[in-house]
Amino acid sequence: MHLRNSWQVVLPENNQSGGFGLYIHWPFCQSKCPYCDFNSHVSASIDQSRWLASYINEIKHLGRETPSRILDTVFFGGGTPSLMRPEIVAGIMETIRATWRVSNSFEVTLEANPTSVEAGRFQGYRDAGVNRVSIGIQALNDNDLHALGRLHSVSEARKALDTAHHIFDRVSFDLIYARQGQTLADWQAELTQAVQMASGHISLYQLTIEEGTAFGDRYARGKLPGLPPDDDAADMYFATQDICAAAGLPAYEISNHASPGNESRHNLIYWNYADYGGIGPGAHGRLSLNGSRYATETYIQPGKWLEQVENHGKGESLRNKLSSGDQGAEYLMMGLRIDQGISLSRYQSLTGDRIKSTIINDLTDIGVVRVAGDRLAATPKGRPVLNSIIRELLPDPT
Repeated sequence: MHLRNSWQVVLPENNQSGGFGLYIHWPFCQSKCPYCDFNSHVSASIDQSRWLASYINEIKHLGRETPSRILDTVFFGGGTPSLMRPEIVAGIMETIRATWRVSNSFEVTLEANPTSVEAGRFQGYRDAGVNRVSIGIQALNDNDLHALGRLHSVSEARKALDTAHHIFDRVSFDLIYARQGQTLADWQAELTQAVQMASGHISLYQLTIEEGTAFGDRYARGKLPGLPPDDDAADMYFATQDICAAAGLPAYEISNHASPGNESRHNLIYWNYADYGGIGPGAHGRLSLNGSRYATETYIQPGKWLEQVENHGKGESLRNKLSSGDQGAEYLMMGLRIDQGISLSRYQSLTGDRIKSTIINDLTDIGVVRVAGDRLAATPKGRPVLNSIIRELLPDPT
């Protein structure tokens, strides 16, 4: 097991020692991708100044609850945050810096789509305080981009990526594999191109068909032909691990690959089960307050969230105190996604119970987990069957 940088060396013994992050959800897109099940909406008119005022209100509210915390990361997600005007991002960042002290390695990520108009805003985002950008490229051929409902071309994607590399020190981009009609050889060739374009981080997701999406509806009607069989998709997953590792971009999480030091610090806060606040429609959070840990949710519909903030002072719709069992289950589900895995002693401190050694030994014997000192982690063989591993490790509900 290799501890690659200070963010991975942190092995939090409680929910606050692993860092503190802020997720800000921008819910609007130019169009709805057919595979997307995120909380995103298409709107002909957006009063961005009104949204800025509501984000500022929510940041200040969260700051009053967490006044002593040092903020490590901010993540603008969506939706398509690169539809925000740079001055809106600047206003949000100004409020954030006035609300919390920030760490010396403060990371501010913004998700972007690679249209030429949005790429032209990159300098404005950098001036506003963004120091990392994540670009949703998704495919490196135009036919597949069209099938995925993307509005950009491969040429635009390459130009946006080149622009980002000249402006930001840290750049990531996403691709989707196991697409319609895609073969293993197709994906190997495409990924070989992609790792040559990468500058330290790349996210690679297998296409999943979710209920409630356009793809989900088509699939249910038998109108989504050419999806690779499960065995072929599994071959693509293992090829992904080999190609990325050979390119110096090993998997530090199931779908995320990075060179040493380029891991997403914000996402490591999630996976290390540390604290983060969620602001914006449909955003979730996990907060440790007054000795308890809470799950928070916000109103999902953009109009409802905005109305609640403006008229009632907050957009939070739910705050649920998590039981020790809930925390243990969440820690397993999040922590086993990363190559370090979980701390067995921290699991015990969260739940008051140990994971049965007989279960760990059985899973070790079949090669799907490994134990090194206090750390329990999934092996490369175990990662594709992680859900089954977690079910085995969780205590019986009885």
